[in-house]
Order: sequence, then structure tokens, then C-alpha cells
Amino acid sequence: MASIAARCLRTAARPSVVSAFTQSSVRIARPFSVTANNEVRKYTRAHEWVELSDDKKTGYVGITDYASHQLGDVVFVELPEEGKEVQAGDVLGAVESVKSAADINAPITCKVIAANTSLEETPSLINKAPEDHGASGGWVAKIQVGEEGVADLEQLMEEAAYKEFTAEEH
Repeated sequence: MASIAARCLRTAARPSVVSAFTQSSVRIARPFSVTANNEVRKYTRAHEWVELSDDKKTGYVGITDYASHQLGDVVFVELPEEGKEVQAGDVLGAVESVKSAADINAPITCKVIAANTSLEETPSLINKAPEDHGASGGWVAKIQVGEEGVADLEQLMEEAAYKEFTAEEH
């Protein structure tokens, strides 16, 4: 499967009128999401996000809003197995849309403690709220993090840097 970043680059160069209209409609319908000040959220160049709790021992992983727009309507999500241990960059799961399929990579070294099983019945949650880790959000996995995972955060982008990065991709 192609990475989300590679898929985004291919799609960004040739959006269609239909997909632009659909994406605009989706943006309007997205719920407002706020990250609490005591949580740490970082982004990868492959368009995944990780958000850790204030104690930096647990967190959530998902794909970014940008990636969900580039993928289009998501029709299937392959979730990681509970208990799965992954290194930063390892495949955590996959997402399939009407346009393509892409791997979801682990942003940091972590252990999966839960998967968002709501995505099995309603994969479109990733399109509606990809960066929300609430009950109706499109997060992919809840994770447990050790020292190595916390150290991996240093390699990731803050929100402002990620927004600049995605603006350069257009």
C-alpha cells in the first residue's frame, strides 16, 4: 500500500471539480475540535498525528484532516490489534477510500491499548472528524508510550510547522 504522504502528493496535483465540491461540503460539516492545553499533539510528514496526555504515558493516533481530504470518502479502515507494539514509522493500520488505499504509520514508538472499533461500522468518521479522539471521532488507536516514544516526539512537527508544510505541498 502506498503511504498517505505519497497518495496526498499524487492527488494534490490533480483535484477534480467533483472532489473539490465534496471536500468543501465536508469541511463545513466538521465539528469543532480543541486540544486541551495539557496535551501534546504532533504531526508527521506522512500526515499522521499523535496526541499524548499530560503525563505522556498514553495518547491517541490518527490521520490528519489534510490526509482525509486528499483520500476522499473513506470506505474501510484496517485497525491495529490490541497489544501490538510498533516502532516509529512501522505500519499501524491502513485506510481505503474510493480513490486509493494507504498505510497508517505509527508516529512514535508505542503499544496499542485500544482501537477505535467505531471505524469498522462507520469508516466515514475519519472524514468527519479525523483529528478528534472523542467518542465520535476518527482516531485510529489509543496508545501507551514509554521513554522511547516520548523521545520520538522531538522528530515531529508542531501544529504551525505542519500547517506550513501542507501549504507548501499545494
